[in-house]
Amino acid sequence: MEVFLRTFVFCWISAGFLHLPQKSEASPGNDFSGRCDLVFGNVCFEFVEEPKTWSQAMSSCEKRGGKLLNVINSSIKIFLKDITRDRNTSNFSWWLGEGVQGEYTIKNSDVSVHSCTYMKLNPLHLIATSDCNQKRGFLCTRNLQSSSNTETTAESSHASRSRFKRGSSDSDLNNILQDADRELQRMELTPGEPTNDSRNRLIQNLLKAAKTLRPGLNSETNGIVSHIINCSTAILQLSLKKCDIGTNPNPSSLFEQIFEIIRVMSMQLGSEENIVIKHRTGAFYQSNYTPAALGNAVLGSKEDGEIIKLPSFSSLQAQLGGHSSILAQMSTFSENPHPSNVNISGTLCSLVLSDGVSDIKLTNLTEMIEIFLPRQGASEQINTLVLEKDSKALTTFSVSDRSGTIIFTVQPSTNVSLILSLSQGSSPTSYPSNITTILSPSGGYRWMITPEMLQQTLGVWHVDTRLINSTWEPGLTLSISSFMSKCLYWNTEEETWSTDGCLVGEKSTPQRTQCLCNHLTLFGSSFFVMPNNVDISKTAELFATVSENYVVLALLCAFFGLYLVTLLWACYADRRSRSKRKMTLLEDNHPGAHYNYLISVQTGHRKNAGTTANVTVKLTGSEGESETHILTDRDKPVFERGAVDMFLLATPFPLGEVRSLKLQHDNSGGHPSWYINKVVIQDLQTRHVWHFFCDCWLSADHGDGMTKKTLNAARSNEIASFRNIFQSRTSTGFRDEHIWMSILDPPSRSPFTRAQRVSCCMSLLLCTMAINIAFWNIPLDENSPVIFAIGSLRITWQELMVGVESGLLMFPINILIITIFRSIRPRIVSKSQKDNSEESLQPPAVTIPTILKDTEEMIYLVSKSPRNKMSIMHRLEYTTDLCPALDRVHEFIQLMQGESESDPHWVYCSKFLLAGLLHLLMNLEKLNGRNFSSPQEYQQTLNITNMLVRKAEMVFSSHLASCPPPVRMKKKQSGGCWLPWWCVFLGWFLLLSISGVSTFFTLLYGFQYGKEKSIKWVMSLGLSLFQSIFILQPLKVIGVAVFFALLLKPVAVEETEEIEQVLLEQQDRCRRYSGRDTL
Repeated sequence: MEVFLRTFVFCWISAGFLHLPQKSEASPGNDFSGRCDLVFGNVCFEFVEEPKTWSQAMSSCEKRGGKLLNVINSSIKIFLKDITRDRNTSNFSWWLGEGVQGEYTIKNSDVSVHSCTYMKLNPLHLIATSDCNQKRGFLCTRNLQSSSNTETTAESSHASRSRFKRGSSDSDLNNILQDADRELQRMELTPGEPTNDSRNRLIQNLLKAAKTLRPGLNSETNGIVSHIINCSTAILQLSLKKCDIGTNPNPSSLFEQIFEIIRVMSMQLGSEENIVIKHRTGAFYQSNYTPAALGNAVLGSKEDGEIIKLPSFSSLQAQLGGHSSILAQMSTFSENPHPSNVNISGTLCSLVLSDGVSDIKLTNLTEMIEIFLPRQGASEQINTLVLEKDSKALTTFSVSDRSGTIIFTVQPSTNVSLILSLSQGSSPTSYPSNITTILSPSGGYRWMITPEMLQQTLGVWHVDTRLINSTWEPGLTLSISSFMSKCLYWNTEEETWSTDGCLVGEKSTPQRTQCLCNHLTLFGSSFFVMPNNVDISKTAELFATVSENYVVLALLCAFFGLYLVTLLWACYADRRSRSKRKMTLLEDNHPGAHYNYLISVQTGHRKNAGTTANVTVKLTGSEGESETHILTDRDKPVFERGAVDMFLLATPFPLGEVRSLKLQHDNSGGHPSWYINKVVIQDLQTRHVWHFFCDCWLSADHGDGMTKKTLNAARSNEIASFRNIFQSRTSTGFRDEHIWMSILDPPSRSPFTRAQRVSCCMSLLLCTMAINIAFWNIPLDENSPVIFAIGSLRITWQELMVGVESGLLMFPINILIITIFRSIRPRIVSKSQKDNSEESLQPPAVTIPTILKDTEEMIYLVSKSPRNKMSIMHRLEYTTDLCPALDRVHEFIQLMQGESESDPHWVYCSKFLLAGLLHLLMNLEKLNGRNFSSPQEYQQTLNITNMLVRKAEMVFSSHLASCPPPVRMKKKQSGGCWLPWWCVFLGWFLLLSISGVSTFFTLLYGFQYGKEKSIKWVMSLGLSLFQSIFILQPLKVIGVAVFFALLLKPVAVEETEEIEQVLLEQQDRCRRYSGRDTL
């Protein structure tokens, strides 16, 4: 943007010129015959088409009192390019004088000794040749004397610089303009410019310069006029295209301030003259009238199509007052100076009437002011159909603007009378029509459908066309066309575009809008590209041609057949995926352990990356380490290629900062080799996350041949690195966001199923076909302006509007459907009560060995933390070993009682110990003294256990009160909202509806086009689909990945509702272990 603006203003300020196509008589003493039509910088340019050699051309120019052009600078280059657009000179070559500087193309070998130069236009380039005897046209130049006329036209650019030699006021003016040049160049090179202060300062200086102009427009003041205009339009362009316009908008009076400079300058030059000033962004017209002559006056340029026709003097007389002379100043502008949400296209114009001192306001006129505004980029689509006997032609269009006027034209092949009826609704018979008109040869065949007729109602409307009071003849055809337009003005009080007091005139065409307004202000118009018309009333007739035109039908049948086959496969794949979606609560977790870690293991996508071996993991933290756990699930396969398996691992106490993990497998099964991508561990209590990057094989046959690895936690800079984020985003993007490719391998835990993805792809395909065929082969508007061009690639305003309208028709509904499917809360199916009851009815048998083993395991797990200061004791083999073991537990309880400061470690340790003692007490109560060496020993063990349970409860309650555990936080609010599961039916309804409507209109358009056109459309559709699937979608995914990678935003840990279900399963296991519902 910065480079573009710098070039833009430089061309306007530093390398421009003042082009004066004024009529100049030949000066005495020169042979220059005729008038000079092309003047630049007080130099006359004459293109002589008579072919001559180089020497003959030089002599001919000397006889004319001039010489061949021998200077080509940047200003003259721009001047010559402008001439090329206006004159048919681009197909000729022209001899130039000696010593012309520029970039040459050398022809005819050696030209170093003596060469001649000629130029070609469009594009401009110089050619040096040694063959000077070739005959070509030539370009003569000659200096002119100053001359002025009563009516002068100045076409402004920027190269001419004013030269002042007459007094201090001229010197001050020169200094102001030089300062303005330097200030504009400074703004180009300074980020954040123009600021409000610098812009206002420059505008005030330009206004001051305009007020100091001398009366009269001549060759000496031409440069000053051009300079002021160019500086004014340049600061306006800079302001409209500044980078921070979204956060720092321009004042609404900016255009009026620039307009005021031109107005003041024109009045300074002389209010008695008719002045026309043209510049690159528009034109300015000034004329002086008596009040009577102002009636029916026409202002502007008929050649350019921008004119204002005032009403009769009788309508103006009451508001003109007693003014003896009135100055009319009209300005046109090619760009909207007041950007807003309203679509303004084409030329804008403003008219101000004044008496030289104050402005004259015209409001609520009894007759309308006619404003004609050229509108480039607009086109009209004409559809021709045959009107059968006793039939009607039905035209359907969609109204998307409440204030728009639709101009409907029906041109019959013979002179007949037609009756047109307007109705609204999903079908022509939905609502009775009470708006009709009769079109006849005498009154023309145009009908203006105003917003009042449409009752400002959006939606689908129909126009029914029939014969009336006329005899039908065979072969009667109707050429139907329509376009929408509206007229707006800038309300300076409310600072908005409004339609009040302005109407669209009957003389409007797609290329020029006629606006009728009863007041003066800044006027604009808008335009909407209409798609090809299709007659819905002939649905049965068009469908009857299927035997002759089966191209589109065959294509749709092929697509639907492919869709059904793919859908069956997708449903089967979804059933397999649902069985693998389950989150696993590790079976070897201790039932009393409640500090939970969520382990996410991502297997790579390489060939044979999955493993059949038994995998174990062990976590090591700053405050302890976990047991070695087997990562397995008896209900589903784990560690398949591309899978993401999630496990819940529980420990008796917090491990602190997880520093490393140890992965190992036993190399069992048919395919033991395992390629692991990464592991993510999340502390469900504190939400801390640790990433472990691997991207390596655990295999005896691949990589380094190791089946066990110790991975260290990644540092923050590794997690936020461009490489990591780009790879993650690209992988998830192609598997989830690329709607076509995600069918093959979607994210394993996404609620957006394969069947839904296939159906959404089919819906997108059908919508693309319907919109593509509706806008296909619309008439090309040659006058449509090019808004973007790179080499041979050009995008016109018409193409942009078609793209915008296509996107508005296709993407909102399809994005809504995809969003619904993505956002549906998954239905988590919990274990059945039958399974739970079977488990509760079959408790494990209680024996002395199991009691000893459970007690030994409880003490061993507690001793894994250095903070607990409990050494590992020997194996418990006899009942006599229970009491010493319980004494060790008693000592640990006393240690916890002595801790004055509570933290999560003591909370979870005391909770784990309480669960273990409750389990021991429950098992002891199921036994009796016969299982011990003596009843006294049994009773003693039972009493000690009871006492320890009470003490453990007190310690746990005390620590819990002082330091509540960091309970797992609820879902982040920023994670988005889930839709209820039944919204899936809403998604399917919308999908089927849009698919059905798209299929219907695709068939209708296909039957109307005929077989040959349909074949051509199918070929263009194939290219469009290839571009969308293989170019645009991948570029979107890569672009999003690069965007997030540049922001260094780490990939968030996946949230899932299944965690809640697994935690409930863990609590149930603890309840059955301890014999209590809650701890």
